[in-house]
Amino acid sequence: MSIRIDRFCQELISRLSASDDNQNLQLQKKDGTLQLLYNVSLCDPNKLLLYIRIPFAEMSSLSEFAPYIRDMAESVEASDTGSLQQKLYAGFALIFIGDQILAFKAVKDLGSQPGPSQVEGTLYGPQNAFSEDNETNVSIIRQRYPSADLIVENLTAGKSTQTKVSLLYDSSLVDQTALSHVKERLKDLNAAVVLTPHQLYLLLNQKKYSLFPTMLHTDRPDRTVLNLSQGKIVFLVQGTPFVMIGPVVFYDFISSMDDIYTNYWVNRFTVILRYVAIFFTLFLPAIYIAAVSFNPEMFRVQLALSIAGSRADVPYPSYMEVLIMLFMIEALTEASVRLPRYIGPSAATVGGLILGQAAQQAGLVSSVLIIVVSLVAISSFVIPVNPMFYAIRVIRYPLILIASLLGVTGLAAGFFIILFWLANLRSFGQPYFRIFANERSSTGMKKGRNVS
Repeated sequence: MSIRIDRFCQELISRLSASDDNQNLQLQKKDGTLQLLYNVSLCDPNKLLLYIRIPFAEMSSLSEFAPYIRDMAESVEASDTGSLQQKLYAGFALIFIGDQILAFKAVKDLGSQPGPSQVEGTLYGPQNAFSEDNETNVSIIRQRYPSADLIVENLTAGKSTQTKVSLLYDSSLVDQTALSHVKERLKDLNAAVVLTPHQLYLLLNQKKYSLFPTMLHTDRPDRTVLNLSQGKIVFLVQGTPFVMIGPVVFYDFISSMDDIYTNYWVNRFTVILRYVAIFFTLFLPAIYIAAVSFNPEMFRVQLALSIAGSRADVPYPSYMEVLIMLFMIEALTEASVRLPRYIGPSAATVGGLILGQAAQQAGLVSSVLIIVVSLVAISSFVIPVNPMFYAIRVIRYPLILIASLLGVTGLAAGFFIILFWLANLRSFGQPYFRIFANERSSTGMKKGRNVS
């Protein structure tokens, strides 16, 4: 290898060494040395073995191998550092031989391993999800985000399981304070078993009893790439199709990937709809209790008399009535999740109709409450991200308790407590409570780069 090419090769190796999935091999013959650089997440090892390493071993000299690799249909000549980096992160193996630099296409074929997303559906966006293999998942991300600034750091977690964990971030966009915070927390991990991103989340989360999620879980590559373009950190755990993302804000749990595939007005409408749905899910049962038991003057006279008439045969207070109906809805929701996919929704729908009608006819609940609880149940399913969906479901019960004791006054106090709670939350040291996206967060655009 010439001195100029060798110096050029060493410079490139130094620049690429920060990412653990970049590999550097030296293949030697009597008449010289061949340098092979490739990315293990993107390149197929069988192609490298079949077309480069085996032929190199079978040929007697480097001078014999050079014409062979130049004549390969999938080999192209590279010229400068920028184009070499682009080739490397597009799935090419870089070959430094003599006074030449070649790029051999060895892109890994992902096949059909990644299936459709089972958790976050979308109408217009990509349908594929991640697989359960870390290298495949990194490859999926690399293909969607072919940037030399994307860094992959591999480590192990769990003393017993030695689970492979990959840390991905864009070095030009990531918040260095948040990155340092993450690395410090990872160094302090002392768990015996780590199998899922959620276990890792519980170990990394300093506020272990915080109800609101401070890291995002997703199985969608497009959501992951969008968050990388916003300077966030992605955690991959071997053996699971879900990734974990942080730091996050409240809006990340309200947004759906369909938001970036629709126009501005549809996007704003659906986001506002979700916030209204959250309000209904949180406060509607408590408002019903406060209005019926403490402040009936909140309603017009005709409506107040109608509600009182529908509750004439109900033998217990309004808060018990609400809790009974919510328990039925919660049980049906859990049943629909645990039952086989083909019968779960049908069983929940039929069960809800039968239980609601029977409870009303038996005088256990009022007809107005059935409408209220049905609206609450429908509103809760509008929340697009499951961890926030569960958090909102749990928080409404303390609000019901406060409303049953203090009425509207207690409800107002509960509302401000939730606001102060959210305002005090941090995700890896970053403020959490932001309810709308800035322009780059909603589109994935950065000046000079479009990665959405």
